[in-house]
Amino acid sequence: MAEQLQDLLNLETAPVAVTFHESQPDDVSRVEKVEPSGCTYWKRASEGKTFYTEASDHYNCPIGCYTHNVELPDAQMAELEGTLKLMGELGYISMEEVPGIPRRDNPFQNAVYAPLADTTAMPDVVLISGTPKQMMLLAEAATAAGIGTENGVMGRPTCAVIPAVMQSDKGASSLGCIGNRVYTALSDDGFYFAFPGKHIDLLVEKLETIVNANLALEEYHQQRQAEI
Repeated sequence: MAEQLQDLLNLETAPVAVTFHESQPDDVSRVEKVEPSGCTYWKRASEGKTFYTEASDHYNCPIGCYTHNVELPDAQMAELEGTLKLMGELGYISMEEVPGIPRRDNPFQNAVYAPLADTTAMPDVVLISGTPKQMMLLAEAATAAGIGTENGVMGRPTCAVIPAVMQSDKGASSLGCIGNRVYTALSDDGFYFAFPGKHIDLLVEKLETIVNANLALEEYHQQRQAEI
């Protein structure tokens, strides 16, 4: 499925599988380095690494800890409050918005990050980054598969796309946020599409149809444009 996704969309970045666990997985090593953000782990997985994280591996990312329901020690909780205060002072977010940000229902224990091609278990969420056209094709395929986006196009914070997908059992597009773009080096013209891993077979099946349909329609519209 991962190979088909990459081939159909001509992706430059490997799809990433994220799977949450209540206990430490036996067949995966813990991440070697604690990163500055939760979404940096997406980047590491897209580069070919498979690993799991514990709650403490996310403490550097207070916003990500909020969306992933990581219980924070006092020092990190103070940092979260300080970050939200700074965002409020800058007019970036209002405190009234915070309760509406998607958040995982269950407290964070462990999460496995892996290239989709290397994952051995059904992932909770598959994350794909790419161009607007590639994400357009994915969104159209998701609609055809009955898992079309319920949240429209999401914005900040990018990591909220994971609980949004898990809670809705639907796909979701995310424009990303400035933190994500700094920590993952996402290009200015790139953004994300995420979907529940359990629907991957149907999504890929519909994606093949959608890609072929778009190729035919592109030729149709080009010919029509030339004739008018």
